[in-house]
Amino acid sequence: MLTRKQYELLVYIDAHLNETGISPSFDEMKDALGLRSKSGIHRLITGLEERGFVRRLPHRARALEVLRLPDNAERRPRQHAATDAASNVVQGGFGRRPQRTDSGREAVAEVPLLGRIAAGTPIEALRDESNTVDVPTGLLGAGEHYALEVEGDSMIDAGIHDGDTVVIRRADTAENGSIVVALVDENEVTLKRLRRKGHSIALEPASKAYETRIFGPDRVKVQGCLVGLMRRY
Repeated sequence: MLTRKQYELLVYIDAHLNETGISPSFDEMKDALGLRSKSGIHRLITGLEERGFVRRLPHRARALEVLRLPDNAERRPRQHAATDAASNVVQGGFGRRPQRTDSGREAVAEVPLLGRIAAGTPIEALRDESNTVDVPTGLLGAGEHYALEVEGDSMIDAGIHDGDTVVIRRADTAENGSIVVALVDENEVTLKRLRRKGHSIALEPASKAYETRIFGPDRVKVQGCLVGLMRRY
């Protein structure tokens, strides 16, 4: 028998996995359940783990697997990302059915791979467009896209690891709280969560090991918004 909060958390984790392919962060779980601290989430997950509803995946940050749901809960089919022998594509849950070729394989599009982007300390703005990477067309919406290889671990709690390839939609604006490619002072580029606070812009990491950086609005330009990522194992 689950408590009401355990049930709510389990259903939320399962829905988040179905929609995004990654586990929600502890902050996201805390906010979804209306709790004041993440310690309550730790206790709820431990309880779910002890009862055999979830398990923590070793050697992976914030990785959870839902093993089963209560009998009165309905599970939606998991939207699996396309995979091949070398890569795993995590889709962002955009409500689109993957396009298929005549052979049944998911259709892909060539997207420019511009280089490496720091998810920790910013690096020089990227200019190289000589390389490309194949991205499932179901991951791409309207607009122009490009890809970047992540360097650093400051976004690890958002499921973005060192060595991942992120898929970015070109944009010069973004909603508050979006993960963006931000150009700082015209010569640095970084992948962070964008927060607008009054007349300032905050670039937030997703790791306690890094500090939020605050800038004036004229110092930060949005270069694109995160739409998905690809990971090699």
